[in-house]
Amino acid sequence: MTTTAMGLDKETRDIIKATVPVLQEHGEKITARFYQLMFENHPELKNIFNQTNQRKGNQSKALAGAVYAAAANIDNLEAILPNVKLISHKHKSLNIKPEHYPIVGKYLLLAIKDILGEAATDDIVVAWEKAYGVIADVFISIEKEMYEETKNTVGGWVDFRNFKVTKKVVESDVITSFYLEPADGNPFPVYQAGQYVTVKAEIEGETHNHLRQYSLSCAPGEGVYRISVKREDALGDNPAGVVSSFLHENLEEGSILPISAPSGEFVLDLEDSRALILMSGGVGLTPMMSMLETVIKEQPEREVIFIHAARSGRFHAMKTRVQEIAETKENVTSYTVYDSPEADEQCDKEGYIDSEWLEKILPTNDAAFYFCGPKGFMRAAYQNLKKSHVADADIHFEIFGPAEDITA
Repeated sequence: MTTTAMGLDKETRDIIKATVPVLQEHGEKITARFYQLMFENHPELKNIFNQTNQRKGNQSKALAGAVYAAAANIDNLEAILPNVKLISHKHKSLNIKPEHYPIVGKYLLLAIKDILGEAATDDIVVAWEKAYGVIADVFISIEKEMYEETKNTVGGWVDFRNFKVTKKVVESDVITSFYLEPADGNPFPVYQAGQYVTVKAEIEGETHNHLRQYSLSCAPGEGVYRISVKREDALGDNPAGVVSSFLHENLEEGSILPISAPSGEFVLDLEDSRALILMSGGVGLTPMMSMLETVIKEQPEREVIFIHAARSGRFHAMKTRVQEIAETKENVTSYTVYDSPEADEQCDKEGYIDSEWLEKILPTNDAAFYFCGPKGFMRAAYQNLKKSHVADADIHFEIFGPAEDITA
């Protein structure tokens, strides 16, 4: 993918680059206005976008980051390909189609005009229209390949497919697991440890369906998909999670849940045989459990260190299973960190994970590090690993929104 091949002339690229400082200053206002305009005119698209993230501003921030990155790299769009692929996995999981892109482009340009006012000259608007067309074509092309690959996989499907809940297991005070098998009884594809599915929640009384992405929490090839969902309770100004509450309260064994095929690039590299360090906070445990269950089957000799942080034992899901693995596999060690342990609770560390403690328990910094959890946890994990001189190539995580939220 080169800018020449994509047909953006130098004048257009120069105009786009000149708008980079404006995007830094007004990007989130532009994207917030974009969503407002688009949903007013296309309320059916509320089915696709997470309205909780809309309300919190996360979605606007993520889009602003993506637009800014594209503008800053307009001379060399290859630089943003890794991020394009990451977003394309999410788009594929949400079943974003080529026909959605012109709608997004239309309201993005209107939002730029609205927020920048007279500063949005005709030249700037035309340049952004051209640039958006080029960037949209890149996404459409990559996503087309992804859809075709999924469709051509044994048991693969595009859009949503009904799965039946075969088992419901309460894992902690706030996390419940749902075991899912295809309602049609036909084959379904194996996935890679770390991938996720999109759940379509069709909730009575809601004006639109809700889509949410949940990591698969068991090893591939077990004849079942499992998602482990944290119930998001009301807290301060934030209402209870619409979808997580629905799943916890309404889904029972035998219930039908439409899901998309597995997606995502945050996957365990089984070509690497070095020590594997898995770190999770809260419900970030879910992809880490899939990776742990996978590595003990696929690489039974590989050294694994599993570190989980939770508020206390009441919030610690799958503790018994991890203990069982650590007790029966000599090469697996597990550590528990509790922020506020209750009186009779045992843990390996009270408070938070810090670099000094990590350096005491980790055998080496020449290892593969994977982590997942709330943003604060992930930011601390990243900084702790950098303090320990872990190479960037050995640090693996996935985040909703700009990576700078973690790495800055």
